[in-house]
Amino acid sequence: MKRTASAVWQGNLKEGKGNLTTPSGVLNKTAYSFHTRFEDGNGTNPEELIAAAHAGCFSMALSAMLGGEGFTPTQLNTTANLTLENKDGGWSITAIHLDLRGQVPGIDQAKFEEIAAKAKAGCPVSRVLKADITMSARLEA
Repeated sequence: MKRTASAVWQGNLKEGKGNLTTPSGVLNKTAYSFHTRFEDGNGTNPEELIAAAHAGCFSMALSAMLGGEGFTPTQLNTTANLTLENKDGGWSITAIHLDLRGQVPGIDQAKFEEIAAKAKAGCPVSRVLKADITMSARLEA
């Protein structure tokens, strides 16, 4: 299975602007810029999308793992708090903290934490941060 998304950027870093599009249409020329990424401008940014993807992926992975242990969650609320820092002359994602609140009938706190830790380690978005990233580049006239 492959998923795609595209970005178009026009101009220099600080005054330029871009948009993000996904085939599903959830993102359809959604604006992003220097201001939405490093300041408080209106629009999204790559780090916000990574945080959303991580919260969603982790919640689904946890639901699956809970089900595998015989528990059905009533509700899982996950907030992913991503930290982006300028270190050593470049920007880096230095941390992601998952804040989880769950309603799971019949489970105790220790078992919930145990399964949540496995979901955190095993969800595909958690693992992608260690992925092998490849690239092709073509300059067009």
